[in-house]
Amino acid sequence: MTSAKRPADIYLRFLQLADALRGLPSLPPLDPLEERILAIVARASQDDERLSVRDMMGKKELGAPATVHTRLTSMREKGWLILTDTEDTRRKQVELTQDALKYFDKLSKCMVKAASMN
Repeated sequence: MTSAKRPADIYLRFLQLADALRGLPSLPPLDPLEERILAIVARASQDDERLSVRDMMGKKELGAPATVHTRLTSMREKGWLILTDTEDTRRKQVELTQDALKYFDKLSKCMVKAASMN
């Protein structure tokens, strides 16, 4: 691979590596809305915030509550998310699975590799 000529080259290399990662057998792919949901859950997890199913369904930027609920169910079936109990048994907390965390670890390695390729 040629050396980076401008900062955008690092990002483009990262995209190429990330696409290759998505092609490897692991978790089933996500649609664009599911990717947005995954990012929201991951950021909340990083910030030690708790997100319930109701919190997610209340996010207007994700669309109708029924659509969000359908996507959360799909993501659970695909192995990206789990629901855990809270103090209130009627409320479930949305969390990343261990496989989803491993996926983010692999993406991080792609970033490091893209940045180090000179």
